[in-house]
Amino acid sequence: MDAVQEQAVSAPAVSALDTTVPAPEGISADEIALYDRQIRLWGVQAQEKIRNANILLITMKALSNEIAKNLVLAGIHSLTVVDHALVTEADLGAQFFITESDLGQNRAAAAAPQIRKLNPRVQVIVDTDNIMSKGAAFYGSFDIVIATDLQPDTLNIINTATRINHKPFYAAGVHGFYGFIFSDLIQHEYVVEREKSNRATMLQAETQTRSVVDVKTKKENGKSIEMVRKRELYSTWYLASDAASLPAEYLKSRRRLKAVTPILSCLRALWEFMTFQDGRLPSTSEDLKLFTVLATQKHKALGLPDETLRSETLRKFLGQVGSEIAPVTAVLGGQLAQDVINVLGSRQQPIQNMVVFNGDTMEAPMYPLHPDGALGEGLLPLSVGAESGAILNGGNLAMNGVVPIFQSEIVEV
Repeated sequence: MDAVQEQAVSAPAVSALDTTVPAPEGISADEIALYDRQIRLWGVQAQEKIRNANILLITMKALSNEIAKNLVLAGIHSLTVVDHALVTEADLGAQFFITESDLGQNRAAAAAPQIRKLNPRVQVIVDTDNIMSKGAAFYGSFDIVIATDLQPDTLNIINTATRINHKPFYAAGVHGFYGFIFSDLIQHEYVVEREKSNRATMLQAETQTRSVVDVKTKKENGKSIEMVRKRELYSTWYLASDAASLPAEYLKSRRRLKAVTPILSCLRALWEFMTFQDGRLPSTSEDLKLFTVLATQKHKALGLPDETLRSETLRKFLGQVGSEIAPVTAVLGGQLAQDVINVLGSRQQPIQNMVVFNGDTMEAPMYPLHPDGALGEGLLPLSVGAESGAILNGGNLAMNGVVPIFQSEIVEV
């Protein structure tokens, strides 16, 4: 990736109105030389998938700066950045694509020139519309959709649209020392290569979400290598952000429950607070009381021990909400971008499905948060037939007279 930076030059501006340039077929010799280091890691076939990928990135703040940097340096085909907000002084702290001279300009437009300099081969498209003005069909032209630092209800609406279009979806956000990554890949298959053991690999379910669907073998350097294809099933943002519980293996072990970070309960409390307070963050003493009640409720609903949710944790968390810290955005942005690369190349196990970062302990555990019952394609029946005409306007997504208020509640209109 250093080679990309050494060759960095300005690229022509591309607006959201321009037609996306089709990706050329076959990876060239100079691209193989340019991306030599990463090709050695994941192979030429994976790199070809990456260089054909069109990624949508929503909101250009510090976390998205890191995601954009890593994806552009990896050599994707195009990055579309959607952000209607203007640059303010608050953006100058942890964001490295903008400077003081950009104050008052659109945040995506201000960042785009610096993103293009990282890798002129990547098409960077700026869209200054409010994401809530986009129809569901808008998401169908992208291979992966990434939404950062948005309201919980907005994430729910976008995730519904990505499911209708059968597109992988990531959501992420940071609050000072704390943050999260959520993924809904709907149904994703990937290959794990390993040396064949004496025990045969069976085609069967491994967990609630993961199953082995195919096994092949090959000879490599005199060894038998097993290529195991696995399938992961996912659920939606709405369920993972509130309704879904921890896996049964957690609930059966008090030791594992005690190890679950209380930041998960804090995040769920914050998301509910924002949902019922018109998107605002807690700031007053009354807000602190309400947040404490919500966090306690979320903690109990997860089945976590009372003693792991301390008042000190609540105060520290509330003191960080809404802020950006560069080292935290670097960690989470790098992890999310790497997962996107793995998903595009169908290599390695992806995030399943909630990562919670705790800067106090410098840990980022992953929790599979899912409801009982159907997962994957079976979770949202409306995901079939998106081509029949879905509309997303003013926060309401409707298709053929049906509006999914939440994933588990469908009402007639």
